[in-house]
Amino acid sequence: MKYVILAIVVLGVMGGIFGAILAFASKIFYVEVDPKQAAVRECLAGANCGGCGFAGCDGYAAAVAKGEAPTNKCVAAGEEAAKKIAEIMGVSADGAVKMVAFVPCSGTEGVAVKRFNYRGPQNCQAAMLFGGKSNMDCRFACIGLGNCVNACQFGAMHIVDGVAKADSEQCVGCGACVNACPKKIVKLIPYAQHVMPACSSCDKGAVVMKACDAGCIGCMKCQKECPADAIVVENNLARINVSKCVQCGHCADICPRKIIKVLN
Repeated sequence: MKYVILAIVVLGVMGGIFGAILAFASKIFYVEVDPKQAAVRECLAGANCGGCGFAGCDGYAAAVAKGEAPTNKCVAAGEEAAKKIAEIMGVSADGAVKMVAFVPCSGTEGVAVKRFNYRGPQNCQAAMLFGGKSNMDCRFACIGLGNCVNACQFGAMHIVDGVAKADSEQCVGCGACVNACPKKIVKLIPYAQHVMPACSSCDKGAVVMKACDAGCIGCMKCQKECPADAIVVENNLARINVSKCVQCGHCADICPRKIIKVLN
């Protein structure tokens, strides 16, 4: 019995000694955190999505507190958080344009021609390694295996009929899906922009028509008839200058391939 008591006493003494060492070490190595940094961190979404350009929320908060980053880069937290952070830092809140993800591809199941039926790991990068640029005839097409879906922490990305689609109401514009797409076709566009070409192909019209029933053929009809001079066809693909676009939807109406979409 005395050995049990002795063991308890020894363990208690050792615990006390180690506790004292840890307490001493914590004081020696303590790094004081700027109160502003802690306050800024409380305003952030906590998603660590990287949309701000920093490795995580802690890194962004530290940069803001040091005056090395703007106050409105946490797109996940939104405009209200930007205003609060600006108040903490004693600066004006610069208005930021809300951006959302958009996948410019109309090559859904039965519309785009497949080179082969891929049966490997459900990963876009793996499919590219297996079959070259894509399992689709169109080398610019969305592979549709969900890398962007897996990267999105806000439930805004979905695969619909074999093509990734973003829910603009759920999207916070963090850009995680943009970085996750191995084809680099996912784009960030202004939330208020409701007219966009849903194609990424830069191939010539004859090639596009063989690969997809809904690809841009660069016919230039939209460019010629745009009342705001907001559309230009470059590298065989119609592109909209959002700063000029009046969103009349005329281009969507006249597009012979129906690839210019009026988004919700």
